[in-house]
Amino acid sequence: LLLGGAATVEALTGMKYELAAFLIPWGVILYTSTGGLKATFMASYLHTMIIFAVLITMITLVYIKVYSSDQIYSFLDNTVSYSPEQCMAIYSTDGTVETSFFYSGDKTVLGQTEGTAQYACGPVSGNAQGSYLTMLSGDGLMFGIINIVGNFGTVFVDQSYWQSAIAARPASAAKGYLLGGICWFAIPFSLATSLGLASTALMLPISRGEAGSGLVPPAVADNLLGSAGAVLVLIMLFMAIVSTGSAESIAVSSLVAYDIYREYINPEATGKQILWVSRVTIVVFGVFMGLFAIALNAMGLNLGWVYLFMGIVIGSAVIPLWNMMTWDKASGKGAIIAAWGGFALALIAWFVGASVESGSVSVATLGSNPVMLSGNLVAILSSGFIHYVYSKFIDPQEYDFSTLDANIHLVEQDTAGLTEDILDKDEIRRSKRWIVRRGYLLTFVLIIVWPVLSIPAQVFTESYFAFWVLVSIAWGFGAAIVITFLPLFESQDEIGKVCSGMFNFVMCKKVEGEEFAEEEPVKEVDEPAEPVKEPEAEVEADAGESA
Repeated sequence: LLLGGAATVEALTGMKYELAAFLIPWGVILYTSTGGLKATFMASYLHTMIIFAVLITMITLVYIKVYSSDQIYSFLDNTVSYSPEQCMAIYSTDGTVETSFFYSGDKTVLGQTEGTAQYACGPVSGNAQGSYLTMLSGDGLMFGIINIVGNFGTVFVDQSYWQSAIAARPASAAKGYLLGGICWFAIPFSLATSLGLASTALMLPISRGEAGSGLVPPAVADNLLGSAGAVLVLIMLFMAIVSTGSAESIAVSSLVAYDIYREYINPEATGKQILWVSRVTIVVFGVFMGLFAIALNAMGLNLGWVYLFMGIVIGSAVIPLWNMMTWDKASGKGAIIAAWGGFALALIAWFVGASVESGSVSVATLGSNPVMLSGNLVAILSSGFIHYVYSKFIDPQEYDFSTLDANIHLVEQDTAGLTEDILDKDEIRRSKRWIVRRGYLLTFVLIIVWPVLSIPAQVFTESYFAFWVLVSIAWGFGAAIVITFLPLFESQDEIGKVCSGMFNFVMCKKVEGEEFAEEEPVKEVDEPAEPVKEPEAEVEADAGESA
């Protein structure tokens, strides 16, 4: 996000990329280091509302106010009907082949008549009938698999997901993550169907490199609304960066404060000391984010390239981590060996693939879909095989998951937030059954059923495409409504208490203290009596609130 955000800020405002990449994280640092996890939750809600407001605005503009699904369909048909010579003439300085930059992607290099097309014009190689209006796409299939591997990694290996799940009540976490996933799908689905297809249908002069840097949405928004569209996309992007950045900052600070500082440096650390370490970590990590984005850009790696590459780096940890959480015979040592071993094998496959396909190893050859696919698949599959073999034949374990809580130690014996429903084992089991059934079903429908049902259509007809657009619009609006109003509905009691308290304070009205008292903890815990799991995320949130 920071790579794409800095590129967008540079394209729309003229600010230097390096300066944008360095300044953007400070918006994350300032409020995250002050507010902690609870501030992150509040900000994420507000930011998500704004993101979806911009999303439905763009959908409405493309398919209702400015164009229609039939017009976009016709434009997309025209886009693939041009010959190479016609495309060269379109993407030229004076309408002639001699001044074309269609094959170079650089408007200062003119007249090239062969190479890789840099703009969306002409038939699409690997697609059914060369059309954009189809699910039968070789590159689309490869990107889909890479996307699944990479996003498995970003969820399983991302501490912020675990932290948020632990901080929530079991029933809320199960339903919230499933509903959140359904709502999130509107971002790639609805936004790509509107702004993504519009950029190709209108044949905007967006080069392959610019698209890889994430400049398609701002270009289309600017085309539709002028400077107002650019501002909307900037706001949307900043909300996404700050929301995600704050969650990652809290996650990293928790890992450093609890799993490194408290575990190995100061086992008797107080809440105040842990809070101080967390805040320092947030500042350091924020600065690192900016510097790392600058370094990646200097190496010529854009948003699209890094997105495809991330599965190679983190995909090897997915299956070992899954096994550690669900398989009592999984070896901890084997998980570490499998994760690092899978990563090493993925790098080897990645480099070998680039050399075999192109005869050379470079940023460009390493970034092709087939090469990235080979690295991603080797990462996730080899690590799973290594961990299974190691756990089954070399270091088998018999871990008792009922003892997991015994190794989780409270900070200053703080049991705030540990109410009866959180500690109810039956409720936890019910939540697990609920999410497992629905999670597998939704995964099967989205990854298998939906694409398979689209195959018989081959190239979409005008009516089929109109139905597709209708689904994307309904999904986008439905997600926006749920994201905006469901949290308010579920928190109406708490919101009512806060508003009532504020009103009484303004009116100088005295009320009984018990009315707004916090929930009583289940019990005071004196280790080692019946160890109770205190989520690190809640400790951090409570410490941040008290500060």
